[in-house]
Amino acid sequence: MAQDDKGGHLRAMADALLQPGFVGTQAPDWLLRRIDEGLGGAVLFSRNIVGLDQVAALTAQLRERNPDVIVAVDEEAGDVTRFEAEHGSSRPGNFALGAVDDPQLTEAVARDLGRTLAAAGVTLDYAPDADVNSNPRNPVIGVRSFGADPHLVARHTVAWQRGLQAGGVAACIKHFPGHGDTSVDSHDDLPVVTATREQLEADALVPFRAAVAGGARAVMTGHLLVPALDPQDPGTVSRRIIEDLLRGELGFDGLVITDGIEMGAMAKRYGIAGATVRAIVAGADAICVGGGHADEGTAVLLRDALVEAVITGVLPEERLAEAAARVRAFAEWSAELRRLAAELPFAGDPLIGLTAARRAVRVTAGPATLPLAGPAHVVELAPEMNQAVDKHTAWGIARPLQVLVPGTSSLRLTDDAASDVGVAERILAAAAGRSLVVAVRDAQRHPWMVALLDELIKRREDVVVVEMGAAPYEEPVTVVSTFGGTRVSGQAAAELLAGRTVDELI
Repeated sequence: MAQDDKGGHLRAMADALLQPGFVGTQAPDWLLRRIDEGLGGAVLFSRNIVGLDQVAALTAQLRERNPDVIVAVDEEAGDVTRFEAEHGSSRPGNFALGAVDDPQLTEAVARDLGRTLAAAGVTLDYAPDADVNSNPRNPVIGVRSFGADPHLVARHTVAWQRGLQAGGVAACIKHFPGHGDTSVDSHDDLPVVTATREQLEADALVPFRAAVAGGARAVMTGHLLVPALDPQDPGTVSRRIIEDLLRGELGFDGLVITDGIEMGAMAKRYGIAGATVRAIVAGADAICVGGGHADEGTAVLLRDALVEAVITGVLPEERLAEAAARVRAFAEWSAELRRLAAELPFAGDPLIGLTAARRAVRVTAGPATLPLAGPAHVVELAPEMNQAVDKHTAWGIARPLQVLVPGTSSLRLTDDAASDVGVAERILAAAAGRSLVVAVRDAQRHPWMVALLDELIKRREDVVVVEMGAAPYEEPVTVVSTFGGTRVSGQAAAELLAGRTVDELI
């Protein structure tokens, strides 16, 4: 093979492995050109999404260049939503579904999501999250997990995967070998999982084994150092974890995709190009490139780094070819999955998400009387969300409660505002003569929330706390738990407080 032909062949194989993000609600010229040159896919974020019709037109642009191009999205539903970031998800997240613990319901919710994504032209969803939330103070997983019981997480991971794929979109199980028992967010730095191999087998690995046995076709690696499995290399760049454990012991023969290669856990140690090469050497097949690196320069940088690694002998050409072949096979299968699902009748329930959210709500009895006697004063304590959650994603209970109970007033406070001198007195004055409802997210993870709640409850024991996270306030008070902050979770809680339901999303 001539040198130029050889270089072009390597570039085409390297391009096939990349799933870059981009900016804009239409496909940029560089992305279309790169697909012509062999780029394997692209990933959508909320910056690319205005509505379903617009996304369908965008993905059609990509598919004109390659009918089998992989169109991915990071859409977990729940708190991590790209399609519904503006108003909040119309489906509850994993933690709420785990609280209900009805795998048929989970499958129905996921199938409903799959049909929506497939209609928009998506072929791969970076979901579900199969992490076991064994650390309740985990800064990045929390309500993204189905729960703390590995067997519960396993049965719902399999149900969610089955439902999504029945809807026409390939599922991607994440974050292997398990991000649930961490205290560091891998967007920022490298988490270290201290569990023994025996503990991993009994906990974190259970859902992944179940998903593989249930027909998983894609698994996403976690940027995690797990010394019991590999004392040196994090999961995304560990041959022991990808080849020996995932492929060898678990028997997975599908597509291995990295978590965002630009995340701090990887980029701070290896740079994004170095991490990309290391991941493919270790056995990964595809590279997710999201975050702020949504440009042609980044995609070219990573492609060229892979080609150079082959030329210098760091990356065997056979490994590059193997990964490219897996991408092609997955792309063909996922495109066919979408086509076949579109041919099947679908009599879905447009309110399945709200139904699931209602079933998830739990009440811990306390001094307050429910439903509320009249208009309330609602205080929403808003923490800074982790980077997996779109910064602009709507959440809360004030808006739906104002619809259901006219005259309800509201206030939203961040850490700084909630710490102001006299804030408790001002809240109590605003709530005089009416019920006081305080909505929080993971109160026990935020000392400032606990401090303000403690102060309010000293003055008014009938405060109603609406916990919309995974680490609830633990003092003896009336608590309404939604197990997530989605639009439908807020509506379900508001309906309970108001004492009436409505047959529409509000």
